[in-house]
Amino acid sequence: MNDPTIRLLFLAHVASSLYMVGLIWFVQVVHYPLFDSVGNREFPSYEQRHTALTTWVVAPPMLIEGTTAVLLVLFRPSSVPEWSAWLGLALLGVSWLSTAFIQVPCHELLSKVFESNVHQRLVLTNWLRTAAWSLHGALVLWMAWSSLR
Repeated sequence: MNDPTIRLLFLAHVASSLYMVGLIWFVQVVHYPLFDSVGNREFPSYEQRHTALTTWVVAPPMLIEGTTAVLLVLFRPSSVPEWSAWLGLALLGVSWLSTAFIQVPCHELLSKVFESNVHQRLVLTNWLRTAAWSLHGALVLWMAWSSLR
C-alpha cells in the first residue's frame, strides 16, 4: 500500500475506534442501566427493537474498526510500532469475544423475558468491553500522537 492509502486506513481506524469508545461509555453509563425502567411486560418487545436498531449503529463502525485493525498489523504507518498494532488488535479481540460470548447471550435471554439477574450480569460484564475499548482508544490516540511527532 502506498503512503496516502496507509494514512487513510489509519484515519479510518482512529475515527471508528474513537466512535466506539464514546458509544460504549454511553451504553455502559446511560443505556444499559435504564433497562430496568422499561417495565417487565414491555421489556421483551423493547429489547427486540433495541437489538435491531443498535445493529445499525454498531455494526458498520465495528466492521470498519476490525478490518482496519487487521490491515494496520499488515500495513502500518512507519511511525506506529508493530507491537502497538498487535496490542490494538488483541484489545479489539477482547471486545468482540466479550460481545459474542457474554453480552449477546444476555440480550437473547432478555428478549424473551426481563430477568433482573441477567440485566445485572449485562451491566456488570459490559465493564470488560468498556475497559477494552477505552484502552484501545487510548492506544489509538497514542499511535496518532506518535504519527504527528
